[in-house]
Amino acid sequence: MSDPQAPRGDAPGATEHDADVVLEEPQAAAAVSVATADQAAPAGAPAEVEPPSRWHTMFQQIVTGNAIISVLAVFLALVVGAIMIAFTDERVQAASVYFFARPGDTFVAIWDSVSGAYSALFQGSIYNFRRDTFAAGIRPLTETLTFATPLIAGGLGVGLAFRVGMFNIGGRGQMLIAASIAGWIAFGFDLPWGIHMLVALIGGLIGGALWAGIAGFLKARTGAHEVIVTIMLNYVAFYLVSWMLRTPGLLQAPGSSNPKTPPMKETAIFPALLGPQYNLHFGFILVIIATVVVWWILNRSSLGFRFRAVGENPNAARVAGINVKSMYVYAMLIAGALLGLAGVSQVLGTVTTGFTAGIDAGIGFDAITVALLGRSTPWGIFVAGVLFGAFKAGGFSMQAAEGVPIEIVLVVQSLIVLFIAAPPLVRTIFRLPDPSRRRRAVPNVTKEVKAK
Repeated sequence: MSDPQAPRGDAPGATEHDADVVLEEPQAAAAVSVATADQAAPAGAPAEVEPPSRWHTMFQQIVTGNAIISVLAVFLALVVGAIMIAFTDERVQAASVYFFARPGDTFVAIWDSVSGAYSALFQGSIYNFRRDTFAAGIRPLTETLTFATPLIAGGLGVGLAFRVGMFNIGGRGQMLIAASIAGWIAFGFDLPWGIHMLVALIGGLIGGALWAGIAGFLKARTGAHEVIVTIMLNYVAFYLVSWMLRTPGLLQAPGSSNPKTPPMKETAIFPALLGPQYNLHFGFILVIIATVVVWWILNRSSLGFRFRAVGENPNAARVAGINVKSMYVYAMLIAGALLGLAGVSQVLGTVTTGFTAGIDAGIGFDAITVALLGRSTPWGIFVAGVLFGAFKAGGFSMQAAEGVPIEIVLVVQSLIVLFIAAPPLVRTIFRLPDPSRRRRAVPNVTKEVKAK
């Protein structure tokens, strides 16, 4: 056995066995250096992969993010809507009879029907080029924002509950209760201007919050599922409001047999933002403020941190010391107040001549779609609400100008939800990379060297 302290290399006293060791050590060192990529790889070894550039990383984040899925979902829904518009158009049907004789007529008819419909959608929701003045041409945009006001408020309420892991399906009931309280204050009391509107607004917010708080309280105390509770509360609210609208002295207008309230008093109505020629009212400013407040709560406050922690993993949040039951109650109270804002904006901003039990106008369920499209983020919900407001405002223009059934717009909205609910389908259609399968490609140099 060789002495580990014996001299090596060319030193005097080196043995023949030591010389063999000296000859083998540089080869071992080279192999180790190649395996650890500390020195240059030998000939034939794969080159070291450079890290991706900043632009490549940004592109990967865009194509694998949620925002691109929402945009492509809207695009796919519009494409399917265009196909349906073409199939239901009478001119296309007439030209398709002699398609093989003159195929160009069919394609021209398809283009005219689809372009005409979407042009009418744009002119009915953004800007009407046929108007003589800019003030008249911009009116469709104000209608879009008016329709979007309750959708944004309702979407914020549904989206905030989503972030806490709760499904608030009770938007209709919360809107009806809030609208009833705000409307009762608006037509039943004589208060100064400004104060009257503020009291009616606060009353509606409290009503919506308390109605949603019932579901949060039951979930926290008894474990009752919020989906079942909120759906049942929708029916309770609807029939309760319907009864009050048919009962003199409650919500029914005096001397009337119709289930309708008296008109709202002028001192309680939301003021117009751009003058009496537009329907856009102060409620749009309120939903902008609500969007900022919800963004601050979710991203800048300790309460929002606890909300997100409970939404991600309630068991882990409970272990970390967060009172999960209280978070459920707080989240539903805030969500109900936001949906209450949607109901108040309907009563004090849009329907000021009195309202019926259909005051919610399906907004409570449309808010779920808006929250899904906005990915439950405040500003995403804001943009989604404006988009659906454009669909509502432009849908009537499509029907009047091109004869397109209004149901086509509803189909497009439903398809948007369908594609958003199936991100793998959208990624497959557009061949987008799956973020869950993305891996950093690092060559195993050690295995390459050992193979050689």
